Amino acid sequence: MNTLVALDTSTEFLSLAVAVGDSVRSVHQHVGQQHAELTLPTLSRLLQEQGIGLDAVDAIAFGNGPGAFTGLRIGCGLAQGLALAHEMPLIPVSTLAVLAASVSASRVLACLDARMGQVYWAAYVDGVEVCPPGLFTPEDVPLPDGEGWLLAGSGAAAHEAALRARLGAALAAVDGQASPRAEALISLARGGRWPACPPDAAELCYVRDKVALKTHERLAAA
Repeated sequence: MNTLVALDTSTEFLSLAVAVGDSVRSVHQHVGQQHAELTLPTLSRLLQEQGIGLDAVDAIAFGNGPGAFTGLRIGCGLAQGLALAHEMPLIPVSTLAVLAASVSASRVLACLDARMGQVYWAAYVDGVEVCPPGLFTPEDVPLPDGEGWLLAGSGAAAHEAALRARLGAALAAVDGQASPRAEALISLARGGRWPACPPDAAELCYVRDKVALKTHERLAAA
């Protein structure tokens, strides 16, 4: 697909890109909880910079999770609305795969903070998933084979000490500032690994079904 829009709202960052052939215009900024307010105006600006309208776009790729529940729902809802209005398909892509593709390393442990003392976790070697997305405590993340792994993402920043203790010699470096970037999402969407689907068939991958701890659970975890 020559002309793509990519968006990821799974973290506190808003990451957007518009690709026309080899030309890519993108924005990646920390927005906190303002995805709903900022996504469409930012996308409009990027389309204008590329000199196209949404009618010229072949498909919209979006990060479908895991990640922040509200952010995921906002991103999916916006992507579905735009795709339905302009009769184009969606390309849902794992946010952990996007995170792994957003850093310069061949062996990546993608790790997003899942709150409640847990992390979303997956492992990739040269972009190939070798450990599927899951939800774990830092002390129980699956141990990867071999050494030379980069631990990347907000989960690494939130639980670095515990993850270092768990991973030991397998770990080569930590990048707690890494987050899923729309430029990497464009590349994955074009790679064919993630199939396009009709807007109403797009699904989110929450991994966790439970959103929050009850009061007595919070007290027990304190």
